[in-house]
Amino acid sequence: MPPSFAHRITKYDPADRDEHGHYDGAEDTASDHGPVEAAYLAAIAAFAEASGIDRLEIREPGVTGFVHFGLEPAAEGHCLAGLFPPDLTGYHDGAEVSLPVALELIRAMLRDQGAWCRLEAGDVFAVHVGWDQYVYVVSDRPCTEAVARTRALGLFPEPITGSPYAAELAEPEMTEAADEDFWARVRTVLASRQTALLEETYVRNAARWHRLTAENLDTVRAGLGPRAMLAVWPDLTPDVGAVLAALPEDDSVEIVWEAQDGTISAAVVDDTEYEQFAVLLAGARAACTLSLYVDAREPLLCGVLPDDDGVLRARW
Repeated sequence: MPPSFAHRITKYDPADRDEHGHYDGAEDTASDHGPVEAAYLAAIAAFAEASGIDRLEIREPGVTGFVHFGLEPAAEGHCLAGLFPPDLTGYHDGAEVSLPVALELIRAMLRDQGAWCRLEAGDVFAVHVGWDQYVYVVSDRPCTEAVARTRALGLFPEPITGSPYAAELAEPEMTEAADEDFWARVRTVLASRQTALLEETYVRNAARWHRLTAENLDTVRAGLGPRAMLAVWPDLTPDVGAVLAALPEDDSVEIVWEAQDGTISAAVVDDTEYEQFAVLLAGARAACTLSLYVDAREPLLCGVLPDDDGVLRARW
């Protein structure tokens, strides 16, 4: 992205910043869910119009995890209800949305109630929402009229060298493609183990779980979400009692279990919730636990789904 046409858009008057650039005025850091929020959306729409943009691509989407850091309580449906169905179909890396939908996504991010993503149009335009009502807009054009419009809306567009949320500034978490070689290795795992567990992370902090066999592998593979991050784990154990007995004290852990109807679910729990989960898992067919610590969370295989042309574009 051309760095010379980046702006930080906020409701914070630069006159109320100290010598270090920290704001010490009276403005609240939460969205007002009203005229100021509407002004942000109108300003972003003006920058998009000035850049010739009416559609944007969702990049690196996420939802609220088991820990929520937002200033407002996490919203049911991650503040995406009405934009996407409950299973979040259409909310994935690389999905293209109209500008009105993109603006509603920005509204959700300003409210900090669950959803977050980058919104981009190739090398032409990008919008990133940061903490405390800071919005970063990058364009390949000066957008002079949009800057004036933003000021008229009562907001402050400040020229900057680039967005601090630019994807190239983030360290990739996963760069291995779930290509044909990956699936050949999955078949090798199944040949020796008969069954395995597949974790399909389709957006950050949201996953679906599948039991894999040699017979259903192609069917499961065909139903995976675009650009999903995949992890193959040893299968669940039918000795649910042993899994519960081995839960660590004074710690949190992810429990994965299979209900009687075959549905596989997962939840992060701590020692204060073990008794409650023991009741929940009383009728489970099988279960296992996974560590929340990155160094101890080691799947058998992992990779990210490439696009249909074989190119890995997801930036996990």
